Amino acid sequence: MGKSLVLGFFDGIHKAHRAVIESAFEISDDVTLVTFKDSPALYFGKNFEYILSRKNSIDKIKKLGVKQIVELDFSKIASMPANKYIDYLINTYHPISISTGFNHSFGFNKTGNSKTLKTNGQKYNYRYICVEPVMENGEVISSSLIKKYLTEGDIDKANSLLESNFILEGDVVHGAKIGRTIGFPTANINYPKNIVKIPFGVYKAKINFNKETQSKNAIMNWGMKPTVNNTVEPVIEVHIFDFNSDLYGKNIKIEVLKQIRKEEKFKNLDELKTQIKKDIKECLEL
Repeated sequence: MGKSLVLGFFDGIHKAHRAVIESAFEISDDVTLVTFKDSPALYFGKNFEYILSRKNSIDKIKKLGVKQIVELDFSKIASMPANKYIDYLINTYHPISISTGFNHSFGFNKTGNSKTLKTNGQKYNYRYICVEPVMENGEVISSSLIKKYLTEGDIDKANSLLESNFILEGDVVHGAKIGRTIGFPTANINYPKNIVKIPFGVYKAKINFNKETQSKNAIMNWGMKPTVNNTVEPVIEVHIFDFNSDLYGKNIKIEVLKQIRKEEKFKNLDELKTQIKKDIKECLEL
């Protein structure tokens, strides 16, 4: 049996992305996904924030059973005409099918699209599968829609479309250590570079460490810590329930589950401590 090819950038690997990948498996168990190391938007000098790091997105693709993932350097094919790009794909991978989303474009000035792929199917003897929009609650599922939910703090909707949890990952760094003085020690990480920013606030979370063999429930604060007013840069702090080991310098993954409340400034540490207790109670009840 020949190879099925899947084309797209696939940031986050949401429900619509899954539909495109699954369409390839309907033709062959041997699926190769061709994507890019970085967003093509960066090549054009645009700001771009990812839903997940490329590593985490690639990990999700692998879990879907894709045997081969090819990450192209967009700068090396940006000026390639659409038909030349198709030639390259055919001569390199010899696919019996090619699957894309309905809005996939490629080639210099985005001159290639689903119509181009369909037209060339007979010429190169491959079956083209164009996956139509996947809808939920009257909206087309897309990376842009998920980013909108995340920036609005609607983590539940974003996670539902991702069919997994939004992840913030980083190495634990030293903080001001104020949390431990009021009974809530925290592990701090810097917000991952180029990951879409969620609003400042308090979130229910889950922490994965030790190569994901262990996870713990936690509460996360992301923001400027206005009550203590001792930071010039926003920071992520997580208080991990029933945990007291040293994590400094270790990599942790924070799965963000739900926003509990927005960031607030309290009169003093006693008020902050009282609110944290309420926040933890709410986390445990959700």
